[in-house]
Amino acid sequence: MKLWGGRFTKEENALVNDFNASLRFDRRFYRQDIRGSIAHVTMLGKQGILAEEECELIRNGLTQILTELDRGTLAFDEDAEDIHSFIEATLTERIGEAGKKLHTGRSRNDQVALDMKLYVRDEIDETMHRIAELLKVIHVLMKEHIDTVMPGFTHLQKAQPLTLAHHLGAYMEMFKRDYSRLADVRKRMNYCPLGAGALAGTTYALDREYTAKLLGFDGATANSMDSVSDRDYVIEYLDACAIVMMHLSRFCEEYIIWNTDEYRFITVDDAYSTGSSIMPQKKNPDIAELIRGKTGRVYGALTSMLTTMKGLPLAYNKDMQEDKELTFDAIDTVKASLTLFANMLASTTFRKDVMERSAAGGFTNATDAADYLVKHGVPFRDAHGIIGALVLACEKRGCALDTLPLSEYKAICPAFEEDIYDAIRLQTCIAKRNTKGAPGPEALSTEIAADEAFLKSIGANAEY
Repeated sequence: MKLWGGRFTKEENALVNDFNASLRFDRRFYRQDIRGSIAHVTMLGKQGILAEEECELIRNGLTQILTELDRGTLAFDEDAEDIHSFIEATLTERIGEAGKKLHTGRSRNDQVALDMKLYVRDEIDETMHRIAELLKVIHVLMKEHIDTVMPGFTHLQKAQPLTLAHHLGAYMEMFKRDYSRLADVRKRMNYCPLGAGALAGTTYALDREYTAKLLGFDGATANSMDSVSDRDYVIEYLDACAIVMMHLSRFCEEYIIWNTDEYRFITVDDAYSTGSSIMPQKKNPDIAELIRGKTGRVYGALTSMLTTMKGLPLAYNKDMQEDKELTFDAIDTVKASLTLFANMLASTTFRKDVMERSAAGGFTNATDAADYLVKHGVPFRDAHGIIGALVLACEKRGCALDTLPLSEYKAICPAFEEDIYDAIRLQTCIAKRNTKGAPGPEALSTEIAADEAFLKSIGANAEY
């Protein structure tokens, strides 16, 4: 019999039952449901609403159910409407009348809201942990590649020389923001909805703050209607996940480009690539491509959740059951993507020689040549035009700025001297850039030290 069956005179249509039921997906938070029920009944005992013997009987029964579900020795009843009714029915079957008192002072509305909050909070913690693992990989690679010269790009065209450490540092900043963003979401959502009832609280003398404390919340939610109808925390979490995936996708895009024969900046480990069924020479970066592709799934979950919630009147509506499947899928996608990408990145071989040769082409030192003229009294706008003319001369001769004869330099501008060649060496171009956030060794050392401090602040060992 349904928990709500007393008012009905006929059985639910089979198709309606299947459409309405949620056990096939909400079973995944059985731990959170049992944890919430144990806290709830403990509070009921403290308040004298239930006898302590009954509370102990209920707690023991719930603990045993949890143990059996964890071990896989208790099978889910596929006919149950949801995880909440399954656990309550199983408990009542085992301990008798006391099991029927578990639901005193609560509704499925605040129970569902609690379970989802507990689940999302647990998953935020896990997502943050996986981001921390990726940050550790990036940090170690940055320290290894402080002197690895590579070209920086704008518009996918070579722009200026920098180091691989500096390039990786850009992603370090992105994922640090992701970590902080998730921490913000966790802090904002950490209030307990249990005790809000269906929408208007309850006449029982509940101690909601005590229940919140038992469950590790910062306090109880302030408004009972908002408590059961709020899914902001799901939306915020999905939004943070979408940004994580966007960052991963950008990194994957570069990874894929770097792996092409035209670039050859990296060699992907065999464990993270696949071949072709017809072309025996192929070694494809499938994991990077899949992460890039799966980003759309997480975007879809966020859009779907926003669309579901946009027209709902207060308080609870069944539409909100749609928060689970799409959120679960997004969580699974993000966690797998983070771990796979971190492992793939850690196993990647970076071809320093190829990167440096690439940086030497494409006139990446042109800006430094212009700066040289500025330091010799030439206005920057004039210097810009002079270097443009020199680049054109190099293209006609088929050479680079650092191999163009000094006579050609002087023919265009007499301010050039022999020291121009040292000024436009790639290592010099990088070493001179030491403003905060730049790729020069002093600035980069400061950046790496700050990253190390951040990792320590979140309890992450800076090595892997």
